[in-house]
Amino acid sequence: MTDIDRQRIERYRPRLERLLEELLALRDASAQGRAAVPLDQQSVGRLSRMDAMQAQQMALAADRQRQAQISRIRRALSQMDHGEFGYCLECGNEIPDGRLNADPAAHLCVSCAKAASG
Repeated sequence: MTDIDRQRIERYRPRLERLLEELLALRDASAQGRAAVPLDQQSVGRLSRMDAMQAQQMALAADRQRQAQISRIRRALSQMDHGEFGYCLECGNEIPDGRLNADPAAHLCVSCAKAASG
């Protein structure tokens, strides 16, 4: 591992760890919103239940996005531990600092990310 690699890790690890901590706290705090909606129409009207189900689906979608981000961050932290952080998983080229500043969990260079999305 080069000095530049160590500097990158020192620069981005605290940011990734802080973001991971925030996402895990949000996941735990939103657990109630993802819970099953009861079918008791005596206590909750049909429209209120539909609203609750819609809110539940939105909470579940937000949780899926949060889980994906948590996985990306954990992968980046693992790459740091193995001396692979900052290199594209597809082509092996170095990921520019500008991209890592925007998204320290980025695992593809711009070229490979474009190819994967298009």
